[in-house]
Amino acid sequence: MIDWISLNMTPGVGPRAATKLLESFGSAANVFHARRTQLESLRIRPQTIESIMKREFHEKAESELSNLKELGGDVLILDDGSYPALLREIADPPITLYVRGDWQACFELPCVGVIGSRMCSTYGENAAEMLSRDLASRGICIVSGLARGIDTAAHRGAIRGNGKTVAVLGTGIDGVYPKENAKLINEILESGGAIVSQFPLGTPPLKDNFPYRNRIISGLSLGVVIVEATEKSGSLITARLAMEQNREVMAVPGNITSRNSIGTNYLIKSGAKLVQQWQDVVAELPSEIAAEILPPVIEKGTETKSRQQELVPADLSANDRKVWTLLSADEPVHIDNLLEVSGLSFGDLNSVLVGLDIRDLIRVLPGKNYARRI
Repeated sequence: MIDWISLNMTPGVGPRAATKLLESFGSAANVFHARRTQLESLRIRPQTIESIMKREFHEKAESELSNLKELGGDVLILDDGSYPALLREIADPPITLYVRGDWQACFELPCVGVIGSRMCSTYGENAAEMLSRDLASRGICIVSGLARGIDTAAHRGAIRGNGKTVAVLGTGIDGVYPKENAKLINEILESGGAIVSQFPLGTPPLKDNFPYRNRIISGLSLGVVIVEATEKSGSLITARLAMEQNREVMAVPGNITSRNSIGTNYLIKSGAKLVQQWQDVVAELPSEIAAEILPPVIEKGTETKSRQQELVPADLSANDRKVWTLLSADEPVHIDNLLEVSGLSFGDLNSVLVGLDIRDLIRVLPGKNYARRI
């Protein structure tokens, strides 16, 4: 294992160079026993060859493994049976995968990536959370990138659905980016999810790291759902990677006047599956998985009625129900509008809003705005 960690830490050995070395020598150990002329014949950079010949990172790799164990993490190597099978199938897979949490349980489940814009709308945030919650509650592991916006909503939705979620990082697994998601990382681990990265401990959130992270998100997943993406969004890069990896690409449609919908609507025009509810996602998964999850066909009209019944939270007081029904999942409502329309006093309205927030039935947004959770 030390040879694999050391090779992964060697400057100039990215996934492509690592694949070239392993194809030529068979294992990480054999790479470090190769002759200089053999390495030179592969057109590896001189500095990289020198580092390999001197085994410069072996001592650091031993320390890395010790620190990783203290952190409660582990490292999966490419020729290990525990390495995710789907990820191993992609071109130039990462040769090591740093993991924390219940990664075994997560990787045993069918995985779906849910990603999108960092600067998302309330509509996008709710859509990502709803889809992730509904999928996770039915045994689908949600994979995302821990970024602000859609990624955060996807992880939270999976946790709300009492399911599993995997956060793929563009840093070492001992880091948190963005910093405000430190609590979310703890929630993911506490709920039986996992944290994954191909980068050594202490790796900062460099811009060049995130395309590698995106390859892992799509590589771990049977399909990827994009929820809001601008014209030049990194989520579109992930969608392209998913197509190259022969994964299903799906997208949630958006408002045609919103810049956050340009990317997703373009994907749908280009052939991505249009997603409105969790069933749309499951229908794109392998038939044996879909057959276990999708419900039997029911009579027309029954589903709409049951859906409406599920939508209304139980045990709401008259005032709670009045305020909750005034809120929308798509557009935030200002407290002044609620005060005017509800007919409640400010004290009563504030009490209702606090109670609904505690029950996690609403979102409290900047500027004294509120939106319904779905």
